[in-house]
Amino acid sequence: MPEISDSFTKFDAKKKKDYLKTKKTQEPTEKMGPHLIKLQQGALPDYIALTPFQMFAWRAMGKAVKLRSKPNPKLELQLQQAHMRMRPEEYVAYTWMSAMIVLIVCAGIAALFGGVLLALLHVDPALVLVFFVMLVAIPPIMAMVVLMSVPGSKAKTRARDINKRIGPAMSFISAMASADVNVDVIFKELAKQDIYGEIKNEAAWITRDTELLGIDILTAINRAAQRTPSIKFQEFLQGVVTSSTSGGQLKPYFLQKAEQFEKEGKLEMRSQLETLGLMAETFVTVVVAFPLFLVVIMAIMAIVPGGGNDSSMTILLLELVVGLMIPISQFGFIFFIWNMTKESSM
Repeated sequence: MPEISDSFTKFDAKKKKDYLKTKKTQEPTEKMGPHLIKLQQGALPDYIALTPFQMFAWRAMGKAVKLRSKPNPKLELQLQQAHMRMRPEEYVAYTWMSAMIVLIVCAGIAALFGGVLLALLHVDPALVLVFFVMLVAIPPIMAMVVLMSVPGSKAKTRARDINKRIGPAMSFISAMASADVNVDVIFKELAKQDIYGEIKNEAAWITRDTELLGIDILTAINRAAQRTPSIKFQEFLQGVVTSSTSGGQLKPYFLQKAEQFEKEGKLEMRSQLETLGLMAETFVTVVVAFPLFLVVIMAIMAIVPGGGNDSSMTILLLELVVGLMIPISQFGFIFFIWNMTKESSM
């Protein structure tokens, strides 16, 4: 019996020693974080990829932007909403460099034409100066205004795409929730579905925050709600966070949201059909009946003798109506209806 107890004591001491050794080796790993994501050998994270011109603009104008430009939270939010992988300082440097290049090109063109007008055509120098100032000042300002409005425009385009696809996406989420799938897994699977467009990208950012950055799912959803350009998707994500923190169940919430967005989609479809019907009536009245009536009246006026100048002017107006007004109005209506049906289609 003593031999058996001594063997058990030796076994417990050895087990304790192995446990302490294992714990020491695990302590640095536990301090580094909950989990680590390793890239393959030679792979680089594709997060910010500037074009060669954007990189040149940042190297040339970066210091000036840091010294002279003020922090722009609105531009930063628009860049995030548009999913443009650039910092606000980099985008401002890109805008300034583009405007400077436009300024240099316009100044060269204005100097060339100004010299031609002064030397060959002998135009008044005051008019040449006005022409030079307008050609040099207006295009750079327009270029800067257009480039600064690009992130907002892309964000609005993404918002329209999210609002268009949010109904089917909610059906997918509610189906996954009915199978008792966790929220993080739902957004991870949603990020793999290409048919949901920009909603897939929003879900991919949530999955990136949870799996790559180690952020908890509720904080990741709250951040996604703050940066999404769609008001509907923002309200949905905020509802997920509120329901989870207040102790509510997410499955009834997902089912309710799916039903709500389905009803809203039907109402929007009915509104679009009514708008298309109104546009069809307007097309018949403005593009078909009115030009036809105008052509008949002007043809009669050209036939009735009333002087050579009057009849020639009437024929000229008739040619403008037939050659310009009718085709332009028809193409305008066609483009408007095509754009409306394109936005409503999946």
